[in-house]
Amino acid sequence: MQLKTLLAAIPVRQIVGTLDRPVESIAYDSRRVQKNGLFVAMRGEKVDGHDFMGQAVEKGASVILAEREEKHLRATCVVVENTRTALADLSAIFYGGPAQRLKLAAVTGTNGKTTTSFLIKHICEKAGLRCGLIGTVRYEIGERVLPAIRTTPESLDLQELLAQIVNAGCRAAAMEVSSHALAQDRTRGLEWNVAVFTNLTQDHLDFHGTMESYFESKAKLFTQLGQQGNKKKPVAVVNIDDRYGQQLLDKIDKSVAIVTYGMGARADFRASNYRVAFSGTSYQLDARGKSYLVRVPLIGRFNVANSVAALAAANGLGVDLRAAVLSLGKSPQVPGRLEMVPAKRQFQVFVDYAHTPDALANVLKTLRELQPQRLIVVFGCGGDRDRQKRPLMGEMVDRHADYALITSDNPRKEDPSAIIAAIEKGFRSTHFEKIVDRTEAINRAIALAQPRDIVLIAGKGHENYQEFADHTVPFDDIQVARRAIEDHPVEF
Repeated sequence: MQLKTLLAAIPVRQIVGTLDRPVESIAYDSRRVQKNGLFVAMRGEKVDGHDFMGQAVEKGASVILAEREEKHLRATCVVVENTRTALADLSAIFYGGPAQRLKLAAVTGTNGKTTTSFLIKHICEKAGLRCGLIGTVRYEIGERVLPAIRTTPESLDLQELLAQIVNAGCRAAAMEVSSHALAQDRTRGLEWNVAVFTNLTQDHLDFHGTMESYFESKAKLFTQLGQQGNKKKPVAVVNIDDRYGQQLLDKIDKSVAIVTYGMGARADFRASNYRVAFSGTSYQLDARGKSYLVRVPLIGRFNVANSVAALAAANGLGVDLRAAVLSLGKSPQVPGRLEMVPAKRQFQVFVDYAHTPDALANVLKTLRELQPQRLIVVFGCGGDRDRQKRPLMGEMVDRHADYALITSDNPRKEDPSAIIAAIEKGFRSTHFEKIVDRTEAINRAIALAQPRDIVLIAGKGHENYQEFADHTVPFDDIQVARRAIEDHPVEF
């Protein structure tokens, strides 16, 4: 593609050099620059891409997109006001605008994004609408499954993934959209058929600073719906049981179709009479003037909310509601989301990603409904992240569990013992132990388990690694738990 063609779509402040250059690739990491490539210098949280412009030219970049002029470079320098937004616009053009050929569903919120996205994809696929998936656990492109680098990729990577999804024969895509992505314009230019708001509870305050700022980042997805020009009337699916969901309704343009969901009488998609068992959850759904019995092989009240959101979203994409309800009965297990570890023992072991106070409380309340003799919890908090939630996590476990093993999560550059000490401040009881080594803590929890107990291992879910200050090691809660169960004596 010619540079002149690319630049026609963005506002440019200054051009130093010739426009007669081919652009064969785009990169925002100087290490990934290729010959005849365009390097975008972006300012990040830790490094500034402008410091690597020379390195990019040495690697073969023939065009530099920057926020300041660099005359000495042996490349054309294009100066723009904001390289991050320019990257999003250029990426869409470079990859041929793949989003325009897809029905797109976005899911945002603190908790429930992954499960809701998985369920939307499942419902669509069962209805014959081939659907890609982009989210926290993995990226699914037709038959290909790729490990996820981040929940919502950078705009360049996102457009490349969407192009691959189109090339794989998909006609739809379900995508988790994080608050970081919205704040950083990674989804800029995408037009959504459906946008889902699950809930908002404390998380990511290390990045956003306040709950109000966090909410405004999430709300950005919905305020932009009314500005879309090409898609037919978009649908906003909003959890009306959540107080932030109620606030969100006032921010959405009247040109957008709003569908509310929840367990309250005012919800357009209303769930009631739910029942929980080890095999799954059932409930009554009232929507579109009809009632349905819904069965989903996922456990818990919060999964009632997630599945109702998915039904409303899939319906917004054009899937028949009755067919969607029937397809939920064979939904897949979402990796690391209240995933049962095969035990063949008289106790049960679950692994869950819950890493916020609200998510942890919801999981614990759900497991309580299964009426265990005791509820034993292994959990910690990540280092270099929101520190305010640590005692709140401890408080939730103290309130809803019988016994806890406080341990390491991903300590990163922090002292694990200091993180544990912060969590400990949330406990009023003494029904806990502190074990820094996560493997040892899981082994201890399994050793403590007696008939009819439930063990919950929370915080890391699907993750298969553990991050320390200067290294990352392989670590999978499910595999560690399986080995611990194998070593646990069988009761007679």
